[in-house]
Amino acid sequence: MRFDILTLFPAYFDSPLKQSVLGRAAQRGLIEVRTHDIRDFARDRHRTTDDSPYGGGAGMVMKVEPVVAAIESLVGPREPGVRGASAGERVVMLTPQGEPFDQAMASRLAALERVVLLCGRYEGFDERIRAFVDMELSVGDYVLSGGEPAALVVVDAVARLVEGVLGNSASALTDSFSSGLLEHPHYTRPDEFRGLTVPAVLLSGDHGAIERWRRAESRRRTLQRRPDLAARGARLGGR
Repeated sequence: MRFDILTLFPAYFDSPLKQSVLGRAAQRGLIEVRTHDIRDFARDRHRTTDDSPYGGGAGMVMKVEPVVAAIESLVGPREPGVRGASAGERVVMLTPQGEPFDQAMASRLAALERVVLLCGRYEGFDERIRAFVDMELSVGDYVLSGGEPAALVVVDAVARLVEGVLGNSASALTDSFSSGLLEHPHYTRPDEFRGLTVPAVLLSGDHGAIERWRRAESRRRTLQRRPDLAARGARLGGR
């Protein structure tokens, strides 16, 4: 699977993309991540990618010409408002105004051949840029200095769902949110630490009992910590 990241700061990604799961996946050829400097598509000698907003106001706005040129350098010419030119790729704008990014969305993106991630800066994008992307995603209800941290979140969450990326493919299936619930608690050696002990069922060797305990703990933890998820699961289960 290939990720293309459009950004004003390509060097931002140099270290994270070489570490841990992402680094190993890239070395094995399971994923490919390329960064592209939006400034390379500016038309003036100063490589200008932002300008003051029409109507006044604080901050600067990312210009439509270099951003669209950067997008089209990867996916070819696009007509405004025509989305999803290729079934195997998506151009994704990262913005606080986008659709919330969750595990279900990560799974959908992992089924694609390529994802193009557009990182914003300053006060945001010229509104017309939205006509040239396929979807808009937000990684949370907060504002970042730019789209680069969000791009890393998306790459990591999606890449780990690509076949072969994780050492044990079952890991992704039992993660929090994969089943609509939070993941059950985990324990390892020692079985006692400062009076805190491992639940006896995990030491019993009874795999059926262990599985039942894990399901119950997953439900309990979800009700306690994320009642919104529990309520949503109940609604879906009642359909």
